Amino acid sequence: MHIDYTLKSDRRTEQFVPTEQLIFGKTRTDHMFLMDYDGEQWTNARVVPYGDIAVAPGAVVLHYGQEIFEGCKSFKHEDGEIYGFRWDENAKRLNESAKIMIMPEIDVEIQLEAMHALMDVERLWFPEQDGASMYLRPFMFGTSDSLGVKPSKTYTYCVFLSPSGPYYKAGFSDPIKLLITSRFHRAAPGGSGAAKAGGNYGCSMRSIQFAQKFDASQVLYLDATNQFIEEAGAMNHYHVTKDNEVIIPHFTDTILKSITSCSMLELELEGLTIRQEFIGFQKFMADIQSGHITECGGFGTAAGVSPVGSYILENETTYTVGEGKIGPVTQRLYDTLTGIQKGSIKAPDGWLQKVERKH
Repeated sequence: MHIDYTLKSDRRTEQFVPTEQLIFGKTRTDHMFLMDYDGEQWTNARVVPYGDIAVAPGAVVLHYGQEIFEGCKSFKHEDGEIYGFRWDENAKRLNESAKIMIMPEIDVEIQLEAMHALMDVERLWFPEQDGASMYLRPFMFGTSDSLGVKPSKTYTYCVFLSPSGPYYKAGFSDPIKLLITSRFHRAAPGGSGAAKAGGNYGCSMRSIQFAQKFDASQVLYLDATNQFIEEAGAMNHYHVTKDNEVIIPHFTDTILKSITSCSMLELELEGLTIRQEFIGFQKFMADIQSGHITECGGFGTAAGVSPVGSYILENETTYTVGEGKIGPVTQRLYDTLTGIQKGSIKAPDGWLQKVERKH
């Protein structure tokens, strides 16, 4: 793929050193990657100054939400080089989302080339700060000016970067509280729940607002029958049993398959069994009460591993997990994941890709 580099003359020439703690996802770098689909093929790959993207008022994305996105990270290792963490898996997942949303796929190698090219151009933007990383946001949206309810003919693919501090300001944080309610459902069978599409997140804002009335951070969603546990907000859920089993709900068409969850399932950690099963809501609550479940949390790109200390129902009954603190298994999972990402623990083959210096 030929990439046109239309770089500004004031491209960063010194290493970015934040003067205060970075907020996750707020800062932008100087440039972004763009590419267009003309109805037959992807064309006009380019790195340009970061800025607004012009779309027609009648663009399909604005009226019918034909949009998908990804989120992945890169990390700087002790050798001073930057490494992407499992970008290929994010590229594959974007294509799975594209299938669900009736959008054109993008060859995985083309997606990787785009991310590497932009990360290389912006390498001096990598934040020199403890716990920092570079967050990448690839996304695609329909641009056809049409009010017919049908797939767009043309699309834009974009990648931009966000130098980010840790998701939790104080690092690995105190456990959060989740609300369990049958009032809201993240997705329905046969819908777009397995796609990383904007609509799935837009509709979640109402449930988050409701959860905050109970001093909860998010909702632990149940399936449409209210029988089985699904997502923990925007994360995959997990729990740990007293038998040292880490259990993640089976992936279905109403659950987004987390790259972090998939990574955990591929790891071989001595003394731990990491597996999936369908998790009944009533049994889950009973196992918390009996002490069979000792730890809970969520897996996602932003936080990595997010511990959950308690659950609350709408009748304000609270269920505390274990002692309500970060447990040893959760701590081990977090330390292992971050160690692999930062290069202090040997990564499985193919999990890290070095960003080569070309520009």
